[in-house]
Amino acid sequence: MKRVVITGASGFIGGYVVEALLEAGYHVLGIDNFSKYGPVSHSYDSHPNYQFLEGDCCDVNFMVNTLDGANHLIAGAAMIGGIPYFHTYAYDLLATNERIIASTCDAAIKAFQSGSLEKVTYMSSSMVFESTNRWPSVEGDELAVPPPASSYGFQKLAVEYFARSAHLQHQIPYTILRPFNCVGIGERRALGDVEVKSGNVTLAMSHVVPDLVQKVLKGQNPLRILGDGQQVRCYTYGGDLARGIVLSLDHSGALNEDFNLSTATPTTVIELAELIWKKVHGSESELEVEFEDPFTYDVQKRIPSVEKAERVLGFTATTPLTVVLDEVIPWVREAIADGTI
Repeated sequence: MKRVVITGASGFIGGYVVEALLEAGYHVLGIDNFSKYGPVSHSYDSHPNYQFLEGDCCDVNFMVNTLDGANHLIAGAAMIGGIPYFHTYAYDLLATNERIIASTCDAAIKAFQSGSLEKVTYMSSSMVFESTNRWPSVEGDELAVPPPASSYGFQKLAVEYFARSAHLQHQIPYTILRPFNCVGIGERRALGDVEVKSGNVTLAMSHVVPDLVQKVLKGQNPLRILGDGQQVRCYTYGGDLARGIVLSLDHSGALNEDFNLSTATPTTVIELAELIWKKVHGSESELEVEFEDPFTYDVQKRIPSVEKAERVLGFTATTPLTVVLDEVIPWVREAIADGTI
């Protein structure tokens, strides 16, 4: 049984990944410092092949100790949030995430040189394509188009440089994975939230799907939408992303390669809002909207090429957005009742 260490294990995507790892038969050590949400419980916490350690990934010695005997490291820890988060924590996102990835790589270098570590899987982001002017975004475009304008996107591009540089100098095998617009359950209001108002609703500092769902569930009408509603995203189910991440771990074709992990189906924000509205209010109730000024880093179009992941890994994100919403809407409804979103 191979041993996987995953940092950021209690995060939104991390929860899906840990569950998928356990189902695939890995022994998993999850690392998190609870800095975003505080302590979070999961259904797999008592799983016999799961161990959790609370700790700071910026502590190199701590990271070296956790990697003892590990075959894989999934470097997922980071400060992360939605568009309001990019503005509120512009400096912290850059500084903290640089410290996290540098410490993680320092520890991985030591573990690789002295232990059983086979590979580091780096969690990047679709935001490395933030400034692109061509679609779909193909692996390699991140080095050809202008660099990201946001500190978060710029730092995620730096993560990819860390991966390739550690391989170039220290021969550490790597895989770089770029999730696109993960949607699912588990996002909630962060401990460091500031109030961001959209009409009569205070936004969770997360992403467009849970924010639109909570607006509709709280009865906002007309529905307030940031920007003109024509922003294009490819909303990808967290369970699909986790499956792709786990698939890449021991896949020979993933060695020292990078992949976009995403659905290929683009959806505008208006289309998303209409889907949510109809699921909550039914088809007989007509959606009315009002548009608000967008945030600076609200990218207008984000569409990936998924050809490489399909061809090399055999990975396809198969869960339709309408099915994802059937899971997300009840979860947000319960979170509103509990006061966590």
